[in-house]
Amino acid sequence: MSTVPLTDTRAFVGNDRLLAGIVLSVLTFWLFAQSVINVVPAMKNSLDISLETLTLAVSLSALFSGCFVVASGGLADKFGRVRLTLTGLALSIIGSGLLVLAHGPALFLAGRAIQGLSAACIMPATLALIKTWYEGKARQRAISFWVIGSWGGSGLCSFVGGAIATGLGWRWIFVFSMLVALVAFLLIRGTPESRSASAQQHKLDVSGLISFVTALVMLNLFISKGHGWGWSSGLTLSMLAGAVLATLWFIRSGLRKGDAALIDFALFKNRAYSAAVLSNFMLNGSIGTMMITSIWLQQGQHLSPLQTGMMTLGYLVTVLVMIRVGEKLLQRYGARIPMMVGPVLSAFGTLLISCTFLEKELYIITVFFSFVLFGLGLGCYATPSTDTAVVNAPENKVGVASGIYKMGSSLGGAMGIAVTASLYALLLPYGMANAAQYALLFNSAVCLSAVAVSWWLLPKRS
Repeated sequence: MSTVPLTDTRAFVGNDRLLAGIVLSVLTFWLFAQSVINVVPAMKNSLDISLETLTLAVSLSALFSGCFVVASGGLADKFGRVRLTLTGLALSIIGSGLLVLAHGPALFLAGRAIQGLSAACIMPATLALIKTWYEGKARQRAISFWVIGSWGGSGLCSFVGGAIATGLGWRWIFVFSMLVALVAFLLIRGTPESRSASAQQHKLDVSGLISFVTALVMLNLFISKGHGWGWSSGLTLSMLAGAVLATLWFIRSGLRKGDAALIDFALFKNRAYSAAVLSNFMLNGSIGTMMITSIWLQQGQHLSPLQTGMMTLGYLVTVLVMIRVGEKLLQRYGARIPMMVGPVLSAFGTLLISCTFLEKELYIITVFFSFVLFGLGLGCYATPSTDTAVVNAPENKVGVASGIYKMGSSLGGAMGIAVTASLYALLLPYGMANAAQYALLFNSAVCLSAVAVSWWLLPKRS
């Protein structure tokens, strides 16, 4: 895909000012928007929102990010990467502002949805800006900082969110998010625009996007609200039926439109690419582990949000360290082994966290060690999986294929949180410890399902 810089001045070279703006843009989602995973109990105490609606709101940002990230990547290529990044930052400020003002479900749900749209704009556009304005080693350095912003932000979000919520109150998380977004906006503003020449010929698959979003939102409502509405109620069943019908329409329309569809299903004829996307979706589904562990530590073990966040610091260190180790394992053994070993480590870590029957002191030590294992597994898996998705995509569809892969991450996280929270609420009458234990065991099984997909679809390599 060719890129056309739109500037009348001398050739622009990416600098540290632009890179700082890009990293801060990424952090608005991965560090601040995702930090709500750790502060659910604190938010529940100050909001007039049911637990089911609150957990729906927690998953909503990742859901909307996953729904729109592929379409947003196309819009960035067509209308300008700088323009869409700045649009995403503006949306981040609006969404965070709504969360600061929220006291009931309407503003809170709207704020989380807008944060998801913000992330969908920022992620593909900032990566495209790096590819456009940085060359050689400078590009590799810029990509490394982008990865650190996303992975490091997600590793720090529980600790940072817990620290802010404990010291100042959870609303200050989004005040700081607004300030960071504003600084990023000022740093990126003035960067020469760039677009893709070939993207001008492609039209957005609007009907596909509408049916896709409809299916996912209705499925998320079915999972998140089914317990409160009643699983056999007309409203719950109508959500399920609507999700099924919208999915069937999306698939039928996509197959008919071919490569003009929002998602080109022909990409999944490659077994290795399918393995990367599906296992990525499933492994990200285990992110519900962090939310349930946070709820149990704060409500069952009476830890503060800050103390709970400290339990995940081992995860931050190991996931960043293991990214390079996963790269070396890929080079030596191929993708199959690390893509199977990684989820096994994460599954074992989650299994240990599910031992909610342990004494408080022993359980806290177990949780800290288990998050180290969880991070080891995700870090081991990340690079081989990403490389497999990119390498096995057709040359003329690498951008679209990468967007679908990233969409799998966001949607996996959204659905994982929704299913885990619904399972926890369903089992809560049997005791908080039992509900947390079985919800965590479910997440361990989700990790193992990622192993099964990689074992089945990835080719063996000696």
